[in-house]
Amino acid sequence: MNACDLDHVVRAHVVAPHPDDEAIGAFGLIAALRARGAIVDVTLVTDGGASHRNSRRFPRARLRDIRYAETRRVLRRAGIRRQDLRFLGYADGDLGFAGHATVARLARDLARRPRPDLIVTPSVNDNHADHRATAAAVKRAWPDSIARLSYLVWPRLQPHRPRPRGRLLRLPLRSRAKMKQAALKLYRSQTGQIVDDSDGFEIDRNLLVRFGHPVERFGNRP
Repeated sequence: MNACDLDHVVRAHVVAPHPDDEAIGAFGLIAALRARGAIVDVTLVTDGGASHRNSRRFPRARLRDIRYAETRRVLRRAGIRRQDLRFLGYADGDLGFAGHATVARLARDLARRPRPDLIVTPSVNDNHADHRATAAAVKRAWPDSIARLSYLVWPRLQPHRPRPRGRLLRLPLRSRAKMKQAALKLYRSQTGQIVDDSDGFEIDRNLLVRFGHPVERFGNRP
């Protein structure tokens, strides 16, 4: 698939392991597809509740609700309709170690959405176990005949810029670059709002630069 092929996509399905991965990996792509008139289903797989396990001010249920609300705000900016956004609520941090039965159940949950022309999935080569499990479920959910694009959030060797698998699609964001960077900052729970967990995850300044790069890169293999 190349950038021109996006004009022929009628329905896409973007699958994200955690609330924020959809924006990190594919915000510009989502916005571009919506601008072309495509329907874009977005599925958030886990509840995002493990990013700050030791926070007393933000226990898991509260953090989940906050992260879901952040995702809704972010995706509104990309043109996603409320009815096209779905949260499955799998346990953040546990999915990658849950085994084949859970991956199979997730595959069935994913396949309940209408059949897409394009699937946007995490890479099976991602360094996060939840991402790899999500990619495995996506592979089971739909036949290989459906076009796929994969995004890489956490590369194994941590180079400056991730390298998706297979032939590369480079999507310059142009006017959407600042839009994406602003959207990432709406994930306040992940960008410094929670200060009572020294071991918690944070998208710091360096990650904001990397995640907000003005070109999104996708492989044509998961």
